[in-house]
Order: sequence, then C-alpha cells, then structure tokens
Amino acid sequence: MKIGILAITAGGKRLAAELAERMGASLLPLEEGVALTLARHWQKLDGFVCIMATGIVVRGIAPLLQGKEHDPCVVVVDELGRHAISLLSGHLGGGNELACRVAALCGGEPVITTASDILGLVPVDLWAKEQNLVCESKQALTRASAQLVNTGSLSVYSEIQIASLPRGLVAVAGAEQADIVVTSRLGEYGAAVVFRPKNLVVGVGCNRGVPVAELHQAAQELFREQGLSPLSIRNLASIDLKNDEIGLLAFAQELGVRIEFFNKDELNRVADVAVSEAALHHVGAVGVAEPAALLSAQSNDLLVGKRKWHNVTMAVARANCTLSEQDRVLQNI
Repeated sequence: MKIGILAITAGGKRLAAELAERMGASLLPLEEGVALTLARHWQKLDGFVCIMATGIVVRGIAPLLQGKEHDPCVVVVDELGRHAISLLSGHLGGGNELACRVAALCGGEPVITTASDILGLVPVDLWAKEQNLVCESKQALTRASAQLVNTGSLSVYSEIQIASLPRGLVAVAGAEQADIVVTSRLGEYGAAVVFRPKNLVVGVGCNRGVPVAELHQAAQELFREQGLSPLSIRNLASIDLKNDEIGLLAFAQELGVRIEFFNKDELNRVADVAVSEAALHHVGAVGVAEPAALLSAQSNDLLVGKRKWHNVTMAVARANCTLSEQDRVLQNI
C-alpha cells in the first residue's frame, strides 16, 4: 500500500517523519498547499495520513471524490497522535485498517465510525472483494449492507462451495431464499444482491489476423446462449503460437483479464476433449479451445464445449473456487 503523509505544524512534521520511517511511507511537502498537494497525488497513492485538523482535509478532498470503488483512503491524525480518524474509504480502500495501524504506532486510539465494524460484522463489500466477487448492482449492495447492520444477518446462496462464512452471513439452500446470490448464471434473483465469482476460463482458438470485434461477438453470443455472465470470466487461454496475435491480445486487454498460453505438448496431454483435424494439421495439437480452458482452470469441468465461428473457436471451463471466511473485523476498535 503506497501511503503519503502530510503535516502542517512543527509537531505534526515531527510525527510525520517518524511515521514515514516506520511505515515506509512518503512525506509530501506542502509548498503548494494541502488541496493542491492532495490533488497532485490523489491518483498515485493508495492512502493519505493527514496530520492536521479534519476540516482542512475535508475541504481539500471534497473536489476529488469519485466513489468508494476509486478513492484512496484518508486518515486524519492530531499532532500528538492521540486519535487516528478513518475519514474516507474505510472498507474497500483500507482506511479503517490504516487508522488502526497509525494509532498503534502513535500509542493512540483509532476512530472508526462504520457501523459494521463497530458491531463486529464483516462489511459485505469488503468480504466480496476478498472473495474476488464482482457485484452487479451498487444499489442492491447498499440495501444488503444496511440490512446486515440493522438485522445482524444476511442469507447467502452460492453455486460454488462454501467452506465458511463470516459472522452475520448464513448459507441457505436456494436462491429464492437468499439476500446474497453468488452465481455465474444469468437469471432473475429478485431483490438479492448478485455477486459474480471469477471462476470461468475461456479457451480461444483463432485464425491469424482475427479482428478483435469478431472475438467480442463470439464471446457475447456464447455467454448469452449459455446463460452465463461475462463478469465471471477469470482469464483467457490459448496455444503459445498465438502469443503475438494482436486481436487476441487486444481482446484480453479490453476484457480486463490475463491470457495464459500452453504449448502443443501440454494441450495434447488433456484427455476427453473434442479432436480438431484443423488444429492437428495447422498447429499439431488435438485442439486448442477445450484443452487450453481445462488446463488453465486446473479442473475437469468443461462447462461449454467448443463452439466454432468463422475465425474463432471458444470453450468454457469452470475453475474450482471456494468461499471462505476471512475475518477482517477490527479487533482493537
């Protein structure tokens, strides 16, 4: 986590220097003033520790705010280090944890105001982030978060295995009973907040010079026909001979996912896949889309067998993943 520390007074600067050394953080000089310094570094750092009055910080960050998914965290500290206030992005941005860390180094008290932490509950958005789940609706997530705080529990249905859940989340057998639904399947889930697990690997074979638009069209058709959410795509996979294929690389970049490549010998060791005479002739592999997807997913679950378009073949494998408790409730509040 890249942290910048700002201070105004002489006492604050002494504390800032001590914290910077112990935390491996950067001291940010204030020749341009607080507001301009924050603006200059806002997109470059993960968090700020501001040793000054809260009002100064509020006025400085107000024009910079975009949303909790994008904003860095901000912690405000008095110059004696008695209080470390988690002011912004306490959950997703790590502000609450940073406040606790700073308070511990100063011998002071963290000031945390997020209700879930005060009540000893793991915030839904933080839990989802740690499980690598993608939320479809911010509005539904807000409602679920409020329900957790107000009632102390949420019911969870998941198509992937649940090893354990944090306090306040309770597994149920059906989606119709659930406040939270974890699934890669498209469908109607009522008022539930729907999270997409990153558990689908798309194997791709393609002709040389394939347009990126054709890859997008093929994926959209495949996922729509199979009732799958593209938000669940974890990564792409293909043969190593395509590691310089411009359209394929652009496709992965535009999806925001990585692409994994395998050589023909690795692909040929995968059993029970559809044999492609064209692939055998051109690249010496029994196939590309199916074996590449299975190898990358490290599973035998071929969810969608090979589909062919003019310049593209695709298959989808499902990787094994598990929901497990990662209890981030702050113990020293």
